[in-house]
Amino acid sequence: MSATRMQWLSPRNLRLLNPGRNELLHGGSAVRALTSPALSSSSPGRALSSLSAARRGLPKEKMSENGASPRTKVLTIDTMNPTVKMVEYAVRGPIVQRAVELERELSEGIKKPFVEVIKANIGDAHAMGQQPITFFRQVLALCSYPELLNDSTFPEDAKSRARRILQSCGGNSLGSYSASQGIDAVRQDVALYIERRDGGVPCDPDNIYLTTGASDGIVTMLKLLVCGEGAGRTGVMISIPQYPLYSAALAELGAVQINYYLNEEKCWSMDISELQRSLDEARRHCNPRALCIINPGNPTGQVQSRQCIEDVIRFAAKERLFLMADEVYQDNVYADGCQFHSFKKVLFDMGPEYSDTVELASFHSTSKCYMGECGFRGGYMEIINMDKEVKAQLIKLVSVRLCPPVPGQALMDLVVNPPQPGEPSHDKFIKERTATLSALAEKAKLTEQILNTVPGIRCNPVQGAMYSFPHITIPDKAVKEAKDKGQQPDMFYCMKMLEETGICLVPGSGFGQKDGTYHFRMTILPPKDKLTILLNKVKEFHQKFIQQYS
Repeated sequence: MSATRMQWLSPRNLRLLNPGRNELLHGGSAVRALTSPALSSSSPGRALSSLSAARRGLPKEKMSENGASPRTKVLTIDTMNPTVKMVEYAVRGPIVQRAVELERELSEGIKKPFVEVIKANIGDAHAMGQQPITFFRQVLALCSYPELLNDSTFPEDAKSRARRILQSCGGNSLGSYSASQGIDAVRQDVALYIERRDGGVPCDPDNIYLTTGASDGIVTMLKLLVCGEGAGRTGVMISIPQYPLYSAALAELGAVQINYYLNEEKCWSMDISELQRSLDEARRHCNPRALCIINPGNPTGQVQSRQCIEDVIRFAAKERLFLMADEVYQDNVYADGCQFHSFKKVLFDMGPEYSDTVELASFHSTSKCYMGECGFRGGYMEIINMDKEVKAQLIKLVSVRLCPPVPGQALMDLVVNPPQPGEPSHDKFIKERTATLSALAEKAKLTEQILNTVPGIRCNPVQGAMYSFPHITIPDKAVKEAKDKGQQPDMFYCMKMLEETGICLVPGSGFGQKDGTYHFRMTILPPKDKLTILLNKVKEFHQKFIQQYS
């Protein structure tokens, strides 16, 4: 795909019949139906019924031995929702499926050129060996089994926090439903956290929605935004490379994905001229309504500067775009001179011209940062300047799923309200938090250093988040072999690496990239000793790969 191409996400393989015009619609273009003049002049109903099942896009029924038509399944690949078939999620795609197969084969004693599969494909911190924060697990244990409140081994601040959470739950039980928007006390704590983080910028708890991880909030906002048909269909601007949640959600919603490219030569920074190019081109085909930003970046690991964020806010205000700020890696900043700036704080620092008008939704999660508690599915979103009538519809929409997981809400409360100075658990909490973030910073630097010693691999500084996204050179001979196999060249590269080394990475094509460039994403989460082994294996594999295909 060229750098200027804007990708439509309407189903390309859905065949529709327009009986009034006797045309088959395929991929947005009309093909004249091959019907006889008699059929053309007859009623639309007759024209439709006279077409074969295959011509109408229906599954062809097979005749049984006695001549009767057997019952076909109601739901088949031909009759399912076509937008679902457009959904792709590279982070858990074919590479990962093969990695699972290899693990099983190793467990069955089948010989491989490696002794274990190292999964560096996903930001699952605890699966990679990161230890949970003691205080968080203590409070969650107390909430899950309140009898432990009588156990003297638990610190008093953990017990106090658990009692407060339980008192906010129906029947004093973590197993009860909460309000659809989330537990009131937790939303109040989130609001206080945001005010502290943003230097006193006010935060209204009524603007806080607790979510099932950040992903839930992002998809919910996209549901509100997507509308219209044809050239009026909603378009959403997303960065390339991007986190595949966005492309997958847009595909499922039948929205238009508008690609804007991050500048790899400038450490994956955003460029306003590129945003303008992308927007102007998209307006010929759709109705762009939203701009999504991931900061710190996934998969690219960049941390956007304050000036960049100001420029993006001005752009959104000028072009009347709804801003969606994915800030789940806000504590994961490693590089010297880099600092996390929340979109909300910058928005309000810019004054009422922007803070009273620009519509913003920002997202955070328990899954990343120093917590890494992916499985609890805790998160929140804050909305700014949302129309009151739309806000009522949002409350209705979140009510349909009843409530986010209550244990995840409890964990979110602990993240935004951790042990305070003077409390029994404070020193240990700070020690564990600092150790986790320091280790990640060290591994970010190690990853950049080792990868940049490999001819044919170029890795930008991992300024933040949990991933590197290095540029890789793939020889023409390997590109041709990949295409002969029907694979993207970097998928071919990563699959070959998996089969030969046991290292599971995600090809850059799963995140989007400029034509003619190739990348892979790898997490920096494994313990330092295992990460060093992994990086050296990547180095050895790449050198061998280049030699083989040169």
